[in-house]
Amino acid sequence: MNFYTVVLRKNSGYWVALCLENGIVGQGNSQEDAIKKLKEAIESFEVVYESESNIYKSPVSIDELHEFLFVEEKEQDLEIYELRKVYA
Repeated sequence: MNFYTVVLRKNSGYWVALCLENGIVGQGNSQEDAIKKLKEAIESFEVVYESESNIYKSPVSIDELHEFLFVEEKEQDLEIYELRKVYA
């Protein structure tokens, strides 16, 4: 089981979880649902990563993180952010 850094963002009634180590995302109606889907996506990615030679991992850049956090600036007052550690 690996440790991942996750940024959670709530917008328009749903949660999005972004893994900073690899850029994989999960989305759900609650924080727990978004994290569960993120873990499933990470596990699926790891299976493919281990079996394919042309797949690479890359951490999220500052520009990508900024875009994730501020994609809809007009609703910024309604957004909620959270940083968590997740084991997957």
